[in-house]
Amino acid sequence: MNHTVMTIHRPEETTFNPVFKRYIDSVRDEDIVALLARNKTEMIRFLETIGWEKWEHAYAPGKWTLAEMIGHLIDFERIFTYRALRIARNDTTPLPGFEQDELVKFSGAPQRLPAALVREYAAVRDATLQLFENFTDEMWDREGTAGGYTFTPLSIAYIIAGHEIHHRQMIEKNYC
Repeated sequence: MNHTVMTIHRPEETTFNPVFKRYIDSVRDEDIVALLARNKTEMIRFLETIGWEKWEHAYAPGKWTLAEMIGHLIDFERIFTYRALRIARNDTTPLPGFEQDELVKFSGAPQRLPAALVREYAAVRDATLQLFENFTDEMWDREGTAGGYTFTPLSIAYIIAGHEIHHRQMIEKNYC
């Protein structure tokens, strides 16, 4: 990997919405870009082992199907990476929040083949990695506003990684 080596540090608690603290806390102290790359490989390998019939399954009434959960991971990462881009480029325009349940409801994920969702997940993660690999220390630590809270690209990278860890654990527990 040829990304700029950043000074590794955990995001300050003032640089993210407190609702995401559990995601950040689940991430080990290491090169966050390398972790995201490794998690991509592991997640693809894991998802490819799940039988197609499980992708249509919701583990309880009102819960997402596995297909919807993977669609949610994709949408979440796209939105948060976009936020990181805007903040890293010093765009001080406050960014809006979003309603995840509405995005899932209209995602079309249940009608898609598992292989297509896995390919899209991989493509989105590749785009995330390409962006993050070229951030400087200054870009990682810039502050911006999204959904009414202060964020940095660093906190966003940790949130993306921790969010995936959280959902992978849910998949292992409820869908496998």
